[in-house]
Amino acid sequence: MTRMRKLTAAAGAVIATAYGGTLILHNPSISANDFGGGGSHLDALRKKLHAPDVVVPSRESHQSALIAASKANPLDVLVIGGGATGAGAALDAVTRGLNVGLVEREDFASGTSSRSTKLLHGGVRYLEKAVFNLDYGQYKLVLHALDERKQEDNCCTYQDIIPQKTGAAVLNHAEVVSLLKDDAGKRIIGARVRDNLTGKEFDTYAKVIVNASGPFCDALRKMADKNAQEMIAPSSGVHIILPDYYSPEGMGLIVPKTKDGRVVFMLPWMGRTIAGTTDSNTSITYLPEPHEDEIQFILDAISDYLNVKVRRTDVLSAWSGIRPLAVDPTAKSTESISRDHVVCEDYPGLVTITGGKWTTYRSMAEDAVNAAIKSGKLTPANGCVTNKLCIVGGEGWELSSFTVLAQQYKRMKSTHGGKVVPGIMDSAAAKHLSHAYGTLAERVAAIAQNENLGKRLAHGYPYLEAEVAYCARNEYCESAIDFIARRTRLAFLETDAAKRALPRVIEILANEHEWDDSRKKEELQKATDFLKTFKSSQNAQFCDGKHH
Repeated sequence: MTRMRKLTAAAGAVIATAYGGTLILHNPSISANDFGGGGSHLDALRKKLHAPDVVVPSRESHQSALIAASKANPLDVLVIGGGATGAGAALDAVTRGLNVGLVEREDFASGTSSRSTKLLHGGVRYLEKAVFNLDYGQYKLVLHALDERKQEDNCCTYQDIIPQKTGAAVLNHAEVVSLLKDDAGKRIIGARVRDNLTGKEFDTYAKVIVNASGPFCDALRKMADKNAQEMIAPSSGVHIILPDYYSPEGMGLIVPKTKDGRVVFMLPWMGRTIAGTTDSNTSITYLPEPHEDEIQFILDAISDYLNVKVRRTDVLSAWSGIRPLAVDPTAKSTESISRDHVVCEDYPGLVTITGGKWTTYRSMAEDAVNAAIKSGKLTPANGCVTNKLCIVGGEGWELSSFTVLAQQYKRMKSTHGGKVVPGIMDSAAAKHLSHAYGTLAERVAAIAQNENLGKRLAHGYPYLEAEVAYCARNEYCESAIDFIARRTRLAFLETDAAKRALPRVIEILANEHEWDDSRKKEELQKATDFLKTFKSSQNAQFCDGKHH
């Protein structure tokens, strides 16, 4: 899926994107008065969601709001984990009129959510039975699954939101170091949080904690009860990126059963070819790396179906993600590991939501919030409305919207002599901005035009310097890795291109965040080490002839 930001609804902050985890905050925030009878609360949400006068609170203001959530005046819900599931739960809760907070150890969507398969389908096994066995019942299951996921995609997809002024707040790079219990030690009532950017620690309180930390949910559960039975069976999913000529535009290949029974696909994705995936046991780590044998398995599997040579040297990037396959700890039998999601409260005040799929995150969030409301005896202003909310930047957006950018904006750039001159906002850049930011794209284009930030960050890719500044100001992009991996997908598309872009990315972020030389050096080292985990071939590059 392209980044059409999949920014979703909310009234305060909106965490976003299929790219990774970006964040946009909208004012004014939701109040209890916005939730009237009938559909009036939805109308109020939509109106505020698309209000033109957006204000982006500082990261410090969010931290202050979390600190202000005390024992005497707690949040309704504190979500731990800022991936698709956690952000979805925060969106669901806040649009019901609850006071919500969210903390994420790394960056939004830095874990499983940004490393998942970019494939929307109705169930490979269902499809196989439907086609080859002429099974109409299985065919209807495929249609149902596709329809459900299409609705999810069109409504609120991927990281979603969180309001402020209702008292909610959201903070990335904020790690839970311990859980807080009541005086009797019988119920979880808050969390001790460390801001990993400053080292500062603080307590925040909530009536219910929602554990949406994906593969790491067991570690959090054990903070509450060291004897908690593990419920995660981690599985490694590896993907690789190849040049575009391996998959004609608009066409793909899926192998429902390889020699060892696994599924492999190859699809066009963001101007390149994505191929995957593996499904093998793995250990849980914050930064998983693909093993060479997994990369080679994918290459060998697709080679059997192509009449061109598939070379290891064509691998522009490769990465691994951890699927948090779950076992219900309350089930009598643990023999079957489910790919469905599990919601449980095996310690009072701590509701865990895990397992499931990226494409069903909205319904997962709904179930988690229902459980949280029951646990905390909360009184929401209304029921779940997330299946009726459209994405931020989507209101009024059309496929042809990029033409406005191409016609009305310039990309100011420097000549070889250093003179700043206007350049064209070419179709490739305009289409990228439009698909990535929706109707908010004009704001990025204005920065490119007015602040001499119109150059491309890497040859062959449409990403502009202006996006770095925009994401720093509006999407809580706090590091170079945040930008190359999640505000854009450069690290995932071509490791070497991302490496070449790093100096300029860091220079712009340093200007926005007032970094000193020591911090800039640290950012370069961290990002360089991060890119080494993407097992591309050394200096693997190619020219597709589309970009100059």
